This record gives sequence, structure tokens and C-alpha cells, in this order.
Amino acid sequence: MGLFFNSNTKSELEIKLIKESSLLVGKTLAEVARVIKPGVTTKHLDEVAEEFILKNGAKPSFKGYNGFPATLCVSVNDAVVHGIPNDYVIKDGDIVSVDCGVVKNGYHGDYAYTFAIGNVKSEYLDLIAKTKESLYKGIEMAIDGNYIGDIGYAIQSYVEKHGYSVVRELVGHGIGRSLHEKPEVPNYGTPQKGPRLKEGMVICIEPMINYGRRNVIFENDGWTVRTADRKPSAHFEHQVVVRKDKAEIISTYEYIEQEIERKING
Repeated sequence: MGLFFNSNTKSELEIKLIKESSLLVGKTLAEVARVIKPGVTTKHLDEVAEEFILKNGAKPSFKGYNGFPATLCVSVNDAVVHGIPNDYVIKDGDIVSVDCGVVKNGYHGDYAYTFAIGNVKSEYLDLIAKTKESLYKGIEMAIDGNYIGDIGYAIQSYVEKHGYSVVRELVGHGIGRSLHEKPEVPNYGTPQKGPRLKEGMVICIEPMINYGRRNVIFENDGWTVRTADRKPSAHFEHQVVVRKDKAEIISTYEYIEQEIERKING
């Protein structure tokens, strides 16, 4: 039987403030979408994002968090998450996960998007698509009275059905005044297991899905997580409010995807 716990439920005023931070994340990632292309370094993406966040009266959530040195996590191809922006030059055919966090008015926004750069192999495009679809499968379960395990099971069962694997070592999380709050939100699980979800909880659901095996390795930089078999990984993340009948997504991909569409159409 699942347990209710000190669930960090938020007031509607707190949710409003979190939404403001979350909106800025979406607009920052749209700035990344505007400049990301072959020939650009991951460090340049970071510079663009930091300048935009500061210009909008907020601060990067990640920079300095447990010593992390950058504004964005930029993870390319076999990097799952927590890639440190550097002089790597993005290439045609890369898949690039960009995770961004901001803090404004004392509350955090945090979510991620995986970009397909140029001519990406069809099988890797499918990985990206199924990862994104699995995110929404998980979100459907984020309603009052359900269990954390229901979210993880929805994600895991969907991606494994399509032949992909779920990273176990890294999970989603609650969010609010702190970047990472309880509960942990794994992308795998058993239905009706784990903590019960309560209306007003704000959580980040973020499937990290591998093309090959689920095993990962942690690099010597102390941050970057890679697939052990060096096959690609994809990552999407939304911020969600648990509600009684239907989860409320408070993050948005709208600005990102408008920018992607604009670039495609020239």
C-alpha cells in the first residue's frame, strides 16, 4: 500500500510563481532552438541561455548547484544528462538534450528538450519521438490518489514495448523553492506502489531513455552521465501539477517548437 508523506503540496500562489519561472525556461530553450545548428559549440548555447535568463530578471538554477559550472546541461548523443557545455562543435546528425533551470521570485523552473540536428538517422528520430511520447504517458498518471509507481510504469511499459530501455540511476523530482524536492519520480515502477500523489504537488517528470541497454557510466568530470554501450539516449522533461482529474502541465514546448518550425520553413 502506498503512503501519503510530507508531500510538499503547493498553494495556488506558489504554483503561479513556479509557472512564471517555468515560462522563462521555455523561452530560454526557444533561444537555444534559435541558435542550435551544426558548427555551434555547446558552450555558445550556454552563453546565449545565461544572457537571456539574466536579462529577464532571473538566475540560472543549475550554475553553482553542487558545484555545477554552467547554466545548461547539454548532453550530446550517448550523453544521457548533465553534460557540461564546452568547446564541442555540434555536428549534422547529432541529437542534443538541453536541460535548463531558472529561479525567479524564489521559485524554480526546470525542464528539458532533445533536439535533432540536421539529418538524424531515422532510428534515432524514433527514439526521440518515443521518449517524448512516454513523457505524456507518465503525465497522464499524475492525478490525485494515484501512485508514483503509476507514473514510472506508464513510461517504462511504453518505451520497453518499443525496444528501448529506461535509465534507473536518475529520476524526476519535486520542485518549488528548491530545485530538487521530494518525491523522487522514477521512470520505471510498479502500479499502485510508492508514495501517493496529492493535489497541489508540483513534480518534474523526465524520462531518460536509451537506444540500447539501460546501463550508464559516470564520467570523471563528476557530472556527465553516458550510456555504457555508447548508443544514443534521449531526454524530455515537463513540470506538472497534480490535479484531481487531469494533470496540469505548467511547462511549455510551444516557443521551442515554433522556433524549430521557423527554421525548417526558412
